[in-house]
Amino acid sequence: MRIEEELKLDFQDVLIRPKRSTLTSRSDVDISRDFVFRHSGRRYHGVPIIAANMDTVGSFEMARALDRHQLATALHKHYDEAALVAFFQALPASSTVFYSMGITREDYQKFRRVKEVAGDAIACVCVDVANGYTKSFIDFLQRLRTGYPNITIMAGNVVTGEMAEELILDGADIVKVGIGPGSVCTTRKMTGIGYPQLSAIIECADAAHGLGGLICADGGCTSPGDLAKAFGGGADFVMLGGMLAGHDECMGAVVEQDGAKKLRFYGMSSRAAMDLHSGGVANYRAAEGKEVLLDPRGPVDGTVQEILGGVRSACTYVGAHKLRELSKRTTFIRVARQLNEVFGQS
Repeated sequence: MRIEEELKLDFQDVLIRPKRSTLTSRSDVDISRDFVFRHSGRRYHGVPIIAANMDTVGSFEMARALDRHQLATALHKHYDEAALVAFFQALPASSTVFYSMGITREDYQKFRRVKEVAGDAIACVCVDVANGYTKSFIDFLQRLRTGYPNITIMAGNVVTGEMAEELILDGADIVKVGIGPGSVCTTRKMTGIGYPQLSAIIECADAAHGLGGLICADGGCTSPGDLAKAFGGGADFVMLGGMLAGHDECMGAVVEQDGAKKLRFYGMSSRAAMDLHSGGVANYRAAEGKEVLLDPRGPVDGTVQEILGGVRSACTYVGAHKLRELSKRTTFIRVARQLNEVFGQS
């Protein structure tokens, strides 16, 4: 047993210090990014925000809606093969949509069959597991990279710099960062495992960027200001679940509560998800997620406008003309968490 004494930070532990700026309007800020991925060599241009691969968020409908704003989507992995083929074959070439998969033999065989028919329409893959520290995960990543050298691979989740380096060296173009920060994730409560999300982003970004890789901050964002902090901390992409949940495009089940319509939103390791997709919680594990009921929020376009407007505004406060400049212009100020709770900061 050992104890690390170094301070680690979450989003609510900091604010971004304003700096002098020559920007005259939020409309002058360019919040798109351009990347060339380390392994696939593919080029990316868009707003680097990704809808999470949760079955109540990462839907075909969400992908189509976000594409209008140049945002990306990681589809959930529970669509059948025919539906996936039809979707990707109709996808515009300029869109960024990730095919999501686990690391079982069945996951790999399903991907091979869909990819064989859909061809180059599937350019991006999200390899998603709760624990990215296992040898089986690394072995799968290496196998996928060897078999498909030209696809862009996002893989995770991890929270430490040395493992971000490992994934980059083993074939990941983007490392997904975050264990336990999501609003419907209970991993920290159930297992005691986790890492404060802002520090995870800072440390993993430093490690990945040194090798020419990228990171995606996954979880913990509850407001546009949290996205600004994630980008300010070095995240190249930010993945959103709860902030995009409850919209028309989520395709979640509608239930009634006290006469009002509600939309289900749950973690993918929750009992609700495992009952739906796995026939229940296996006898060797416990659920590590929860379910909440949300008020319907209408079309996602309004929320996207709020998010993008908040990030643009953050850039104007620190003088960043482009989103890629934000991390260079960011100075974090530590704040007392008790004051955050009193004044509702996040």
